[in-house]
Amino acid sequence: MKSNNFDPTDTTQLSSASPYLGSRIFALQFTSTARGARLARRLVGVRLDEWGVPYGTGAHETTVLVAAELAANAVRHGHVPGRDFHLLLRVTDVARIEVSDTRAERVPPRPGRLPEPELAEGGRGLLLVDALADRWGWRPRLGAPGKTVWAECALA
Repeated sequence: MKSNNFDPTDTTQLSSASPYLGSRIFALQFTSTARGARLARRLVGVRLDEWGVPYGTGAHETTVLVAAELAANAVRHGHVPGRDFHLLLRVTDVARIEVSDTRAERVPPRPGRLPEPELAEGGRGLLLVDALADRWGWRPRLGAPGKTVWAECALA
């Protein structure tokens, strides 16, 4: 007679017990500080390596750099006191990074409408994202105030 007890060492039971086990999705809220942005960058790097996109490869470095720029922009331009930013990393054949903040009135220009580097005010983070990512954009945040800036980087 088969027991209905859960055995955590049995990986066949684990895969059926959790719909998220084996999926390559990482999502977390971070404090809207430079320290939060650094932690977001580091955790994206760790997850990519765990999911088979090793440190030192072009795909890893590009994706981590794009995630770092989006997180830094959320802190610099999307900061609202007392509010965090949210990062989502989804890996399939591409890495999709989404960073959401709660500041709705400050939105980036649309892709293809970025100012020339010599005319840009402040940093050039989105120019870097535009150059490195295969696609990027932004949309109003769903179900909450603010916006989500996203980028996709090919892993091949």
